[in-house]
Amino acid sequence: MYLDVVDLRAFYAEHLGGIAARLVGSRLRKHWPSLTGERLLGIGYATPYLPAIADGAERTIAFMPAAQGVVNWPPEGPNAAALVADDALPLPDATIHRVLAIHSLEMSESPREQLREIWRVLAPGGRMLLVVPNRRGIWAWAEKTPFGHGRPFTRGQLTALLRESMFSPLAWSEALAAPPIRRRPWIGSGRNWEQIGVALWGAFAGVIIVEATKQLYQGIPARSRASRQPAFRPALVPPAASVRDQAAPERTASAA
Repeated sequence: MYLDVVDLRAFYAEHLGGIAARLVGSRLRKHWPSLTGERLLGIGYATPYLPAIADGAERTIAFMPAAQGVVNWPPEGPNAAALVADDALPLPDATIHRVLAIHSLEMSESPREQLREIWRVLAPGGRMLLVVPNRRGIWAWAEKTPFGHGRPFTRGQLTALLRESMFSPLAWSEALAAPPIRRRPWIGSGRNWEQIGVALWGAFAGVIIVEATKQLYQGIPARSRASRQPAFRPALVPPAASVRDQAAPERTASAA
């Protein structure tokens, strides 16, 4: 179930939320250093992260699920945020070049349907960055953060889900190796924790980030050997006589 947009906004307004936005945002920029001339869509609660990667983009819009709620974004200028159903995006087919989904897939009632809808609106060769809580990470257990809600994933689970939804994983990374501690003197800016944590215990970082591309075909499962065996049956067979027809000559002979 989606968190309320008021809770999400409150988290990113505090110190720990700001640290999370910076640490995750720096990883996102390494995946997408430039989006010049491309159309970018954020799904879920992506607004704290869109400015980090949207430089040069032709257009940037934010879709927020109806179960979560929506806030005006950006604070200055025309609004670019909309309230949507996450499995029925109000966009024509193949119109978006890049999609960032965060605080989205783990909250969705039907992750597969959401991914197929993202597949529909992505242009051929379009790419998606998916950020989800790591099942092995400590942030998945921190209920005072948005990453402690919903359904956490492992890499294996994400790979299977992406392939079922016609996406091919391209690159993986982790973020939020810093612990989810709210005290400023202890956590500081989080950068030192992040550098040490990614190097030493990256598999236990708070979130998994996967970049995936849209497939334009889907493999057809091979049939079993038994189902491929031809069934040899006579093409022309006279209709079988009924039991009554077979028994009739015998009764006639007995009467004679």
